[in-house]
Amino acid sequence: MTRRTAPRTAALVSLILVPALLLSGCVPSWLQGLVGGGTVSTPTGEEVADELRPYYTQVLTWTGCGGGAQCATAIAPLDWDNPGEGDDIELALVRHPASGQAQGSLFINPGGPGASGFDFVRDSVDFAVSADLQREFDIVGWDPRGVGRSSAVTCYTDAADLDQFIFGIPESTFGTPEWEAEVIDSSIAFAEACAENTGPLLEFVDTTSTVRDLDMMRAIVGDAQLNFFGYSYGTDIGARYADRFPEKVGRLVLDGATDPTTSTFEVVLAQSEGFEQALRAYLEACPELGSCPFPGSLDDSLSLIRELYDRLNTTPIEAEDGRFFDGAVLDIAIATALYDEGSWSFLSQMFTELRTGVVETGFLLADFYYGRENGEYVDNSLEAFIAINCLDYPVETDRAVIAEQNEQIRAVAPTTGDPSPLGDVLCAKWPHQFDGELGPVSGAGAAPILVIGTTGDPATPYQWAEALAEQLESGVLLTWVGEGHIAYDEGDPCINDIVDEYFITGAVPVDGLVCES
Repeated sequence: MTRRTAPRTAALVSLILVPALLLSGCVPSWLQGLVGGGTVSTPTGEEVADELRPYYTQVLTWTGCGGGAQCATAIAPLDWDNPGEGDDIELALVRHPASGQAQGSLFINPGGPGASGFDFVRDSVDFAVSADLQREFDIVGWDPRGVGRSSAVTCYTDAADLDQFIFGIPESTFGTPEWEAEVIDSSIAFAEACAENTGPLLEFVDTTSTVRDLDMMRAIVGDAQLNFFGYSYGTDIGARYADRFPEKVGRLVLDGATDPTTSTFEVVLAQSEGFEQALRAYLEACPELGSCPFPGSLDDSLSLIRELYDRLNTTPIEAEDGRFFDGAVLDIAIATALYDEGSWSFLSQMFTELRTGVVETGFLLADFYYGRENGEYVDNSLEAFIAINCLDYPVETDRAVIAEQNEQIRAVAPTTGDPSPLGDVLCAKWPHQFDGELGPVSGAGAAPILVIGTTGDPATPYQWAEALAEQLESGVLLTWVGEGHIAYDEGDPCINDIVDEYFITGAVPVDGLVCES
């Protein structure tokens, strides 16, 4: 799960341009001849309702798309509650066929929301899963609805407009009525652009719809049960799948788990504390990393960083391209480097440069986070992230409650906590609101599900993994003692051998097993 920080607009609430591909018509040509009555068996032999038949019985056409990968496009209803009655959407899939005798498919989601599972599997399959899993399974990735090559959320089509939204700064003084008006106007303009350029899709990019897409894809690749490896926000997809389709759960691993009961504020509070603690861990290790820019004590170093936030908020540094490096951009840069211990050296380099007003490494980190390369946005992950979260979470608009929540954020993150008095103004101005209830999942009757948590994970704090494993009736908790986001990518045999053995043979580890780096 990406850190929930919205550019310029929210308390820590949010946080890369592809047209939405909506196929019009109640009965598209590819569905004609498939409409009938009653129920029908899918390629897996299960029965589905008549209105779902065209989707669950479609045949994918896989074609080579480089590097040994094969690509295909699936069709899903825009609105799963009214399939076949309106537009349809496209879902872009990619797979690496098993190098051995395939047991079936293993679906992968890298998180976000908004990250491209298509790119992750096509370009980084060796990072995504081990060679052993590649031998035993067809590794399948896809861009969820709203993301990348699938029917996608589109807001600003000009990179300059998105730059202004993310990296521009209000002309008025922070906290004044004029400042509030500027921020609100910016949020409204962005939301209106998303609605205009995305169209009806914008209302249907919620995670519940993605879960139903996933079940359809499971069926059309010919798997009676779902094998799924979800990272970060991908664990939310997996957990909700288990809750809705427990009888179709095969082997699920949820690494960097989220807690589906948490509100936006609880997510922000936990992540704020997590990144504050990760920053402390970096500063404690800094002298051993070489070229440490903080020679003093831990408290002195934290004070210097807080002073840097305040100074940049008052006097941002303007780059040659017209973007401003202020406290909000600093926050994103710091968080990006804190996702993994291997990136801590970038923090030292950034803090060293900032002493002389140089923002090269700072913008490098922020651009990586936002999917920005050479002045262009290479994907729509930011826009998809915002659109999905605005549908998945209720938004708090009571200013008194927001003020109380902000005080709690500052208490757990005195260095990095810098919430806006407006709260999540962007989602508050969003054209489509959350419609549901946050609650626990149980997956009653599902096969054992492996939940992994990392004790020093700043983005999906360890207590979320504990909570999810407790909620799931068949949840089995595996703990990685270490720093950073996600355990499997650390490559430690204690974690990876357990995960691989579980997927390949179904062997379930002892609940509560702890692995240490």
